[in-house]
Amino acid sequence: MFTIKQHIARMGVVLAVAALAGCSSTPTYPPAPERTGQFDWNYLIGPGDSVQVFVWRNPEVSGSFPIRPDGKMTMNLIEDMQASGKTPTQLARDIEKALGKYIQEPIVTVIMGGGIGPFDQQIRVIGEAAKPQALSFREKMSLIDLMIAVGGITDFAAGNKAYILRAVDGKQERLGVRLEDLLKDGDISANVDMKPGDVLVVPESLF
Repeated sequence: MFTIKQHIARMGVVLAVAALAGCSSTPTYPPAPERTGQFDWNYLIGPGDSVQVFVWRNPEVSGSFPIRPDGKMTMNLIEDMQASGKTPTQLARDIEKALGKYIQEPIVTVIMGGGIGPFDQQIRVIGEAAKPQALSFREKMSLIDLMIAVGGITDFAAGNKAYILRAVDGKQERLGVRLEDLLKDGDISANVDMKPGDVLVVPESLF
């Protein structure tokens, strides 16, 4: 049997824990804007990507080529060409220039064969996501698209304490997001646009 004082003390502990648990669902940082607005973005080739190079009327030079970890590629007749950080079109023009030493007026087309782009354009998810990983940014990508790609959050995640690290005017900002509201309550107002280079951090809950 509990005395009245013990009962009151016990209730005080329960209420304190409940209050802390309630705080854990409150976003810590200023909210991320729901819409990012229009911004210029083109897919850039990155280390680990692969490209299909087609040289018109020169199939012996054409082929599929990987981009090395140092950002360069080697293809038929061309060695150590910088590819990372360029658009496929820019790379095609550079290949044409290099092949011009061997082929008269070469016409080159570069098609992406796979990859996730350079590091500064990738979307990274770390912490208590089901499958933390780096992903390629896609046009009009939103937070819910990102959550589907990584399989949601774990049971230990403090979803409403999650935040996006985003470069804004040359500075790194922390922008709060409400993953629990979005995933568990279906609150579509918690969905926000993502931008190339965003890092989503999902912290662990204390309770």
